[in-house]
Amino acid sequence: MKGETLRTMTAEEFTTSDGTRLRIVDEGPADAPVTVVLVHGWALTKHTWDRVADGLPKAAGTQLRILRFDLRGHGESDPAQPGSASIRQCADDLAELIAERAPEGPVVLAGHSMGGMTIMALAEQHPELFARRIAAVALVATSAGDLVAPTLGLPRPVAAVANRGEQAFRKRLAVSRGKRLVPQSSWLRPGMRWLLFGRNPEAADVVATADWVAGCHPANMAAYRQALAEHERLGALAALRSVPTVVLSGLADRLTPHSHARRIADALPDAKLLIYAGAGHMLPLERADEVTARIAELVTRALR
Repeated sequence: MKGETLRTMTAEEFTTSDGTRLRIVDEGPADAPVTVVLVHGWALTKHTWDRVADGLPKAAGTQLRILRFDLRGHGESDPAQPGSASIRQCADDLAELIAERAPEGPVVLAGHSMGGMTIMALAEQHPELFARRIAAVALVATSAGDLVAPTLGLPRPVAAVANRGEQAFRKRLAVSRGKRLVPQSSWLRPGMRWLLFGRNPEAADVVATADWVAGCHPANMAAYRQALAEHERLGALAALRSVPTVVLSGLADRLTPHSHARRIADALPDAKLLIYAGAGHMLPLERADEVTARIAELVTRALR
């Protein structure tokens, strides 16, 4: 899978209760024994999961229904209206999507970065789903909190300067009226390479990731960054204690370091923790085969 070109596909629309249109990809038979819902991260898109979605039915050895969607303010979805660019709202959107598109049968959730935080917020806001419907969870390169001022793998004085610069840039984004962060992504690529990837990433992956970030809605991007700073949901993990869970992290992740994964695993003693040497934040691209295999294992458990 590594090195493949990310595919282009058509998507459908799903409209939330507040009228926001989300673009979704809904693949596989409606009567499949398990539905897998893949949730992407901050400033990214549903295409983060393309390789995993492609390989998952074969890896699981069964037909699957696979849903993935652009969070509001991301990709091809509508911008988030003022006050709704939040992890809490993303969790409510996810709950509505499950109710509408997968009203019956076991559901396996996988969340990357802010997608994992959305699953934590779902557990906090809709714990009944985890008692009745959610059969397993994969938390990929994510965090339960402590994201106000990340160190980014830098010495603390340097990280402090970087965070002050990011906060100033965030204030500018918050008042932007643009629809895209930047018109084209080429100048973002070196920064994305350093920030989001580990050793020896595929050039096409860096380009695709920079394209996704470039297309993010600027004011929403700023609001979501504030939501990341406010995200403290270690307590919400209690709803996952009876749910088979795998926690995946890259040893070279600058945004959500492996210490965050260990903190999640400590709160979930029965969870499986896997840390990948040389990998950064973009595990669904950098370690697509491994991520696919781990989710396939959860599907197998859900089938039991």
